[in-house]
Amino acid sequence: MRYADGPLVECDVHVEAPPRAVWELVTDIELPARLSPELQRAEWTDASTRAPALGETFVGYNRHPLLGEWRTMSRVVELQEQRVFGWAVVDPDGRFGGDAPDFARPMATWRFTLSPEAGGTRLHQSARLGPARSGVSLSIDRMPDREAQIVSARLKELRANIEASLRGIKALAEADER
Repeated sequence: MRYADGPLVECDVHVEAPPRAVWELVTDIELPARLSPELQRAEWTDASTRAPALGETFVGYNRHPLLGEWRTMSRVVELQEQRVFGWAVVDPDGRFGGDAPDFARPMATWRFTLSPEAGGTRLHQSARLGPARSGVSLSIDRMPDREAQIVSARLKELRANIEASLRGIKALAEADER
């Protein structure tokens, strides 16, 4: 497994709530900070933004035991009401090296997909690494012979974070529907 191949992690869960209720949660960019050990907070770059729109941007503040703290910039790149919410992530501060931030070549791309299912919603979340440099790139630079293990370990971390987020969203959505 190589970073240059754009490795992907995907998880999904059935939520006993309609897509509109789940949509409100997945498009709340502040919610993942309550559910994820890595993302500490997120905020729209335009304080007047109340709901995501294509091209809108937000800043994320992250923490990881091996990397410390860093900031990201994300742009909404996919948006279909109650169906798809996707964003591309760049490194605005050049912390991980590489070229100037370019949303066409992000360090990661995240996506939620919602589908009506059995009286509720099938919620799917994915994260694709690369192609731009990220914290994973720094580790690979130090140990290029261990690239496959580094990428695999990062995907395992992301899977655990995504599963925690999906469990949290499910619990919140189902509690709201009761």
